Amino acid sequence: MTTPTVLFVCVHNAGRSQMAAGFLSHLAGDAIEVLSAGSQPGNAVNPVAVEAMAEVGIDIAGAQPKVLTTDAVQASDVVVTMGCGDECPYFPGKRYEDWVLEDPAGQDITVVRRVRDEIRARVESLIASLDPQEGTP
Repeated sequence: MTTPTVLFVCVHNAGRSQMAAGFLSHLAGDAIEVLSAGSQPGNAVNPVAVEAMAEVGIDIAGAQPKVLTTDAVQASDVVVTMGCGDECPYFPGKRYEDWVLEDPAGQDITVVRRVRDEIRARVESLIASLDPQEGTP
């Protein structure tokens, strides 16, 4: 049984993709390998995203934005993009999902909470579609 790998990608890897990775790690545990990256990674994770995730008991304060690499895409079974446009490499045979989500950069906590809650719902659906018990993407 192989563990599926999910890669979350947004431009700065500082908000949406970090929240999604935090939820997937928290909800799926070791059943799914979680990666996140950005096409133009920022210097740090958005502090308002960190605060919003802490409100639901998930600590992403130690996360660091990472640059998107071809290797990360090739290693993944599912690539979830969140507004990185055409900068995400495409490989035939990979499952791609594009989540259209408001960018939390520069937004207040009320907006970031709404984005966080939408991400959680999408991550829960993603987990169900991967069926970690079976180990098949």
